[in-house]
Amino acid sequence: MLRNPVFRPRIVVFLCLVLIGSGWFAARPDARDPAEGRQIFVIPISGTVDPGMAAFVERARREVSQYPYALAVFEINTFGGRVDSALEIVDTLIQFPKDQTIAYVSPKAISAGALIALACSDLAMAPGSTIGDVAPIMQSSEGPKELGEKFQSPIRAKFRALAERNGYPAALVEAMVTKEKHVLEVTMMDGTTVYMDAQQFEELSESEKKAVTSKKTIVEAGELLTLHDAEALSYGLSMMTVDSIDALLNNLDMAAYELTRIEETWSEALVRFIDGIAPILMMIGLAGLYIEIKSPGFGVPGAVGVFCLALVFLSQYLVGLAHYTEFFLLIAGLILMGVEMFVLPGFGMAGFAGIVLIVIGMVLAMQDFVVPDPSLPWQKELLIENGVRVLGAYLVAMVAGLMFIRYVMPKIPSSREGPYLAASLKDAHADAKDTQVVRPGDTGVALTYLRPSGKAEINDERVDVITENQFLEKGTPVKVIDIRGNRIIVDRKDPA
Repeated sequence: MLRNPVFRPRIVVFLCLVLIGSGWFAARPDARDPAEGRQIFVIPISGTVDPGMAAFVERARREVSQYPYALAVFEINTFGGRVDSALEIVDTLIQFPKDQTIAYVSPKAISAGALIALACSDLAMAPGSTIGDVAPIMQSSEGPKELGEKFQSPIRAKFRALAERNGYPAALVEAMVTKEKHVLEVTMMDGTTVYMDAQQFEELSESEKKAVTSKKTIVEAGELLTLHDAEALSYGLSMMTVDSIDALLNNLDMAAYELTRIEETWSEALVRFIDGIAPILMMIGLAGLYIEIKSPGFGVPGAVGVFCLALVFLSQYLVGLAHYTEFFLLIAGLILMGVEMFVLPGFGMAGFAGIVLIVIGMVLAMQDFVVPDPSLPWQKELLIENGVRVLGAYLVAMVAGLMFIRYVMPKIPSSREGPYLAASLKDAHADAKDTQVVRPGDTGVALTYLRPSGKAEINDERVDVITENQFLEKGTPVKVIDIRGNRIIVDRKDPA
């Protein structure tokens, strides 16, 4: 019998495709039927909402996305935090497939925490837990200050969009943001219950108003809505009140499931800790660089300064705020400060420009934008806050550096290696030319920076001088206070 010569290769190709396809399908982490045991991930959202938390949630999303049937349960316990970080987390949550995220509030989801909770497809709450109070505030000299309509409007719009996406009562979630909302619970003749603000109720037609059987005030104007678990369940925000995640899953009829808890890694926790102490690290870093500028050479203060600033920058880079622009600004600033220390002694334009570039780089490294977006008003406030933090750290660093130079550095023993001569020159007789033309009490002016030694003009002569326990700027009036051997000791001349 004759055989088709093309038939056999086609069979081989077909079998290869089947094997490759089956291997790919089997290699997928969760290609099994959900009924056989669904993969459940518990992701804690606890503490202050900050860029580190946003980076953690994004990593968790990437892990969960490997399992197409997985359910992500976000265990929320927070009073809120930064608006930009909360919105970044919301953008991450809405990337999950529909109906595959649940927020479990235990025991609180306040402010930014409420925004994150309502970004999930479903909401459950622990007994005694609370959710709400999302009014944007900022710290002022008079304490916390609630921001106005300009700030509330975009956040309220985000809440409204999340309510429409996930089926929450829009009027209730908007009342968590704005005090001016007077929200009513309206029951119709057909038994349906709707929530609307007083203005929406007044705009109903006469026929619609006649169909209303009852109405009840949920929240008065002038109050922010905050709900406990029973209220949230009654108003249709929460689907159930349970005392644990296991009880939540059992109520969802998930008899067979594999539960995995995603925790912060030690490196993520370290990054969040560094972000919390960033102002202190910036202060130490800038103080170290300032001390190096005011003293010869490069030593421990400069190394500590560079290390502290590098820690701050690295933490911001790891959470996605700092990029190459900020890195190049910091490097340019450090180069200019190196020029100031090693090429152009003193403190001039190179040192000043270096400090400015470092300050700008640190400010930009603490935010994910350069120029604030007018449609996102909190970006302007964040820019001001970051600028105040960095400039405040620099001012404190400068004062601390001056105090260190004045009171600490003179008491530090020399670190230069020996050997040393044991004899002193206390009883030596000096006949150097410089000491013959000046006497204690003579006055002059510093011709160079005295750190502590340098040149001064005294009695119309250029002589080598040295100070005690202080550094003097070029041009400072000086007075000879002592002559020890061939050393001329000077001090700052008191103004007449």
